[in-house]
Amino acid sequence: MIDLQLGFAPLIILLLFVLASSIKILREYERGVIFLLGRFWKVKGPGLVIVIPGLQQMVKVDLRVVTMDVPAQDVISRDNVSVKVNAIVFFRVVDPQKAIIQVENYLVATSQLAQTTLRAVLGKHELDEMLAERERLNLDVQQILDAQTDSWGIKVTNVEIKHIDLNESMVRAIARQAEAERERRAKVIHAEGEKQAAQTLSEAAEMLSREPAAMQLRYLQTLTQVAGEHNSTVVFPVPVELLSALAGGRKAAGGE
Repeated sequence: MIDLQLGFAPLIILLLFVLASSIKILREYERGVIFLLGRFWKVKGPGLVIVIPGLQQMVKVDLRVVTMDVPAQDVISRDNVSVKVNAIVFFRVVDPQKAIIQVENYLVATSQLAQTTLRAVLGKHELDEMLAERERLNLDVQQILDAQTDSWGIKVTNVEIKHIDLNESMVRAIARQAEAERERRAKVIHAEGEKQAAQTLSEAAEMLSREPAAMQLRYLQTLTQVAGEHNSTVVFPVPVELLSALAGGRKAAGGE
C-alpha cells in the first residue's frame, strides 16, 4: 500500500502543478485573448481565468489609456519653412481580439503611424497656421489616426502638439515681421487721428466763418492765454479782416 501511494505521488504533484499553472487572475483593466490549439477562441477577464496548459495560450491586453510621446519630426511647411514638431498621442484598446490578431505590435504600429501622419498633416499647412491654429491641427491628426487604427481595435482619443521648434534665423524673421506689423498699426492709428482732427478743424472753421466776430473773439482769447505765460515777446497774427477794417476806418476819418 505504501508503495502504491508512493507511485501515485508524482502524478498528484504533476496534477497540482498543472492546476496551479492553469489558474490566471486578470485585473479589472486587463483582458485575456485565449487561443485554443493556435486558433482564436474567446476573450476572457477580468477576474479568475482557467487556461489549460498545452492546449490553450493566453495573451494579456491592457485596456487603460496609453500616453505615447511622438519624437520630434522634421516637417517642411507649405511655405517651405523647416521646423521640428513633437506631439503626444492618447489612445486605448477597445477590441483586444483585433489588437492581438490584426497587428503584430499595436504600440509600435501606432507610434510609427502617428509620426508619419504628423508629418503629412503639418506639411500641408503654412507656418502661421501651425502657430495660430494648433487646435484644428490636433483634431485633424486625431481623426486620421483614429480612422486608420480602427481596424486594429484601437481608439485614438486625443492628439496634442507639444512644441514647434524654429531655427534662430526664422525666430528673428518672425520678430521683425511682428515689429513691422506693430509699426503699421501705429501709423494707421496716427493717420486716423489726423483725419479725425482735420475733420473737426474743418467743421470748426466753417462755424467760425459764419460769424466774423467769433473769429476775432477767438484771437483775443488766444492772446489772453499767451499773455498769461509771462513771455517777454509775444508774436500774434493779426487777421486780414481786422487790418482791412482798420484801413477802412482811417480812410473814412481822412475823408472827413
